[in-house]
Amino acid sequence: MSRVAPKKALGQHFLVDRNILGVIERLAALRVEDVVVEIGPGLGVLTTFLADRVWHVHAIELDRSLEAPLREAIGARKNVALVFADALALDLTALDPAPTKLVSNLPYNVATPLVVESLTGLPTVTSWCVMVQREVADRFFAEPRTKAYGAVSVLVRLNARRTGFHPVARTVFRPPPNVDSALVAFERIAGPPRPGELASVVAGSFAHRRKTLANSLSLAGVATREGAVEALHALGHRPDVRAEALEPGEFVDLTEALLP
Repeated sequence: MSRVAPKKALGQHFLVDRNILGVIERLAALRVEDVVVEIGPGLGVLTTFLADRVWHVHAIELDRSLEAPLREAIGARKNVALVFADALALDLTALDPAPTKLVSNLPYNVATPLVVESLTGLPTVTSWCVMVQREVADRFFAEPRTKAYGAVSVLVRLNARRTGFHPVARTVFRPPPNVDSALVAFERIAGPPRPGELASVVAGSFAHRRKTLANSLSLAGVATREGAVEALHALGHRPDVRAEALEPGEFVDLTEALLP
């Protein structure tokens, strides 16, 4: 296989140890009828593994210098569609056939926005199995009043439930990252209404973590402080409550109270 140097600016850490693939297969619950979207295929180690087990793989790669090794790895497989584009800018809903699962060793610098965007932007995806930094994996399903709990935790937990978790050794990547990683698997649940407005309220709530929730919403331009205090009072909260004290479902009620 062609030798390509990983690009630090793109958050690249190529998956090279095939021993982790069996764990991915189990956590992703791969089936022959699955249509998988893989973001950041790198050298194609996971891509080819997926292609040999599912109906179709959409492999989306930003780095054009990886085309030769990717095509070499894919070989004669006809069920892999290789797309060179920025996954954050690409209209993923236009992928044909429509993906049903997202299985990826996600580039570290875009892992969080990709997962959050896919929750509402890829409605046909029903389950995820992603390799991310350990702290990001912990953040996805963090509990209120913990350091890791934030806007991402709220949005993920309102749209999905965790089905699997597996710590990953640094040695499975080239180059080995300076942080721990983990595989986290989750599946879609019935999401809340008004997802766009909810996302704005959640983002504004956590935009100024050292401020009270009412002040944070005001500073973010989501609501007036007076309006936020009134809405929080209706939900049974003191005016000095902070965002990290609210359960995910309370942000749905807060959105309804702020934006009737």
